[in-house]
Amino acid sequence: MQLPQHVKLVDVGPRDGLQNEKQAVPAAVKIELVQRLQDAGLTEIEVTSFVSPKWVPQMADNAEVMAGIQRKPGVRYSVLTPNLQGYEAAVKTRPDEIVVFAAASEAFSQKNINCSIAQSMERFRPVVQAALAAGIAVRGAISCAVGCPYEGEIAPERVELVARLMRELGVQHVGVADTIGVGTPRKVQRALEAALKHYDINQVSGHFHDTYGQALANTLASLEVGIWQFDTSVAGLGGCPYAKGATGNVATEDVVYMLHGMGISTGIDLDRLMDAGQFISDALGRKPHSRVSNALMAKRLS
Repeated sequence: MQLPQHVKLVDVGPRDGLQNEKQAVPAAVKIELVQRLQDAGLTEIEVTSFVSPKWVPQMADNAEVMAGIQRKPGVRYSVLTPNLQGYEAAVKTRPDEIVVFAAASEAFSQKNINCSIAQSMERFRPVVQAALAAGIAVRGAISCAVGCPYEGEIAPERVELVARLMRELGVQHVGVADTIGVGTPRKVQRALEAALKHYDINQVSGHFHDTYGQALANTLASLEVGIWQFDTSVAGLGGCPYAKGATGNVATEDVVYMLHGMGISTGIDLDRLMDAGQFISDALGRKPHSRVSNALMAKRLS
């Protein structure tokens, strides 16, 4: 089996990881987190989202955070923009990439963004067009790609449908997301294969939550399919407000440790990454949700 020799990780901790935190996280802390992630070797960072502060108050400081980051050559800074209003605010902050999202589940789409899958596509059609015209990269996320808290298991055909619709809109890259972390390796492979019917292997990534402890296994299963790009979250930050019990994204530290142990390069310094995870965990008043970080930190202290 030919596994990728290099893997690119997009750290979504500053956005997807922090968006559901109940306590306010100061903009200065978010800016420092981005700085520490890029110092650790991350070249793709999802910084913030331009959504209504009424729905996601944690991201109300989006423009301040984008203005405060010290941009590093070779690092791509992305932001989530669910609609044209969000895009128009985001574009003023000079993102390198915007992210749009649609669910593979009708019920989740209705609960999450109050519209059908088809309506969600129409909602971000002008966003995609505007971004492409401005030379800004466009990435799409297919949420609930293997399971939904309302509908249960999701058929791969639903993932293929959303991938096809995104492709038709001009979305350049899609992430197949196990939003509630119920996926297992074969199910994840089938979801990825569905997206690959409309996108090249270099245009598909994996995004796995670790609710059931399957995220690393699902990452390995994705590598077997040839996928070499993944979303991860420093210190395992994150969760999903619409899925009871859903824990954070797979920890960047855990994925890096596994990949390096397999001889796959990432360009990331694990020690500096752990320090970034410890920094944000200290700011939140808890331990990192990364087994690797906790194990290596204990070793370091001893």
